[in-house]
Amino acid sequence: MDTIKLCVAGFGQRGQCLLDLWLDRDDAEIIGVCDLYADRAKEAADKTEKSTGRRPVETADYRELLALHPDLFIVTASWRDHIPVVTDALEHGIYTACEVGGAYTVEQCWELVRTQERTGTPLAFLENCCFGREEMMAADMAEKGLFGTIVHCAGRYGHDLREEITGGRINRHYRLENYLNRNCENYPTHELGPIAKILGINRGNRMLTLASFASKAVGLEEYVKEKAPDPMLAGRHFNQGDIVTTIIRCAGGETIELCLDTTLPRPYSRGFTVRGTKGMLSEDNRTLFLESEKHAEHEWAWHKQFNNLDGYYEKYDHPVWRKFVTDGVKGSHGGMDWLLFDELFACIKEGRRFDIDVYDMAAWMAVTALSEQSIALGGAPVAVPDFTCGKWIRGV
Repeated sequence: MDTIKLCVAGFGQRGQCLLDLWLDRDDAEIIGVCDLYADRAKEAADKTEKSTGRRPVETADYRELLALHPDLFIVTASWRDHIPVVTDALEHGIYTACEVGGAYTVEQCWELVRTQERTGTPLAFLENCCFGREEMMAADMAEKGLFGTIVHCAGRYGHDLREEITGGRINRHYRLENYLNRNCENYPTHELGPIAKILGINRGNRMLTLASFASKAVGLEEYVKEKAPDPMLAGRHFNQGDIVTTIIRCAGGETIELCLDTTLPRPYSRGFTVRGTKGMLSEDNRTLFLESEKHAEHEWAWHKQFNNLDGYYEKYDHPVWRKFVTDGVKGSHGGMDWLLFDELFACIKEGRRFDIDVYDMAAWMAVTALSEQSIALGGAPVAVPDFTCGKWIRGV
């Protein structure tokens, strides 16, 4: 198979972003596009036709795309639609890939796993941060034992989304209704995905319990008062806490700290951190510290050891990124998206299993539903289901 025939459901911000990437690939052919909003589907079809000379099927009903039997069906719709649309595609026996987000219920995640196991249809979860440069370098270093025994990892979705959220009714963005009505870790997989890979979650290790805590919710309400992006939001109360902190305990004894931070002013950061008995990596201050390295300053001169990460790429960069940088980084999100689809397309062509599978998708997405439960219980720990039903011990 030289060319992957694609159908895509959902052309909001993420779908539009990825459309440019697919159109730039020689091995992708878009044969069908779908969105509930007719103008978005038409825009995607127009852009595809202009770029390729071929107009894809254009529809508001994703089931019409399933009838085309594409090589790959990609779900880039709203969070609420991810699992229902994915399970339907799996039932049709079509290789399915899903964009990231959080689940609304744990039962949904079980339905996803059981559908995939019963049908045997391949499923890929499109967590692009697993292909980030720092994340892949840290995973390679951890596998080689350079951090020693991993004890703790942390991650954050730190992204000032106040304008996007409060403009949700005007821009037709699903985040608004979530922030008005829910209180949870609503977007956990960017931070959790790379950590789960390093800790071997579902591959000899698993998450056992989770406890989440939410701060008060004032950031969006003050923003609405001062900026007034949508007069309809005046006086509305947002339920989503400004800062949500989640602590996860793993079977291997490690702890994971996640933070959702999207409604207060801040620069973007994923806060990726790995701590082990022989060293650490911290994305926020661009620091790599290893006992095996001869660092210029003693530990009490800590501020002089920050911001040294760039100097270690030559020595520790992941081989995939080393080649990517040499050949020329391309694609959105700093190249992560390009590498993700490089690997996914290679898996389809070669008949290999994509490494971020249904068990990862279920476990990572379930964090949202579980955090909502824990916050409602005042931060009480809740059990994380074993979606592998014991297969994690030897690796699924």
